[in-house]
Amino acid sequence: MTSYLVRIYRKAENNLRMLVGVVEEPGVKEKKAFSNLYELWDILNPVKKAATQLKKSNNSKRNRNMKQG
Repeated sequence: MTSYLVRIYRKAENNLRMLVGVVEEPGVKEKKAFSNLYELWDILNPVKKAATQLKKSNNSKRNRNMKQG
């Protein structure tokens, strides 16, 4: 299980999806900024994003092969 430190600097009272902050992993110098709930979700769930990127990459390769062949 991965641990994160989430710092929320601003949120809109009338729209709970509007958040601004940063996410840090203990022991990692890099900080990842987010400006809404969806970006925060993507940072906290990188496996889903990586799987989506892999799928896009595979589709791109397949499309290139189809154009060449």
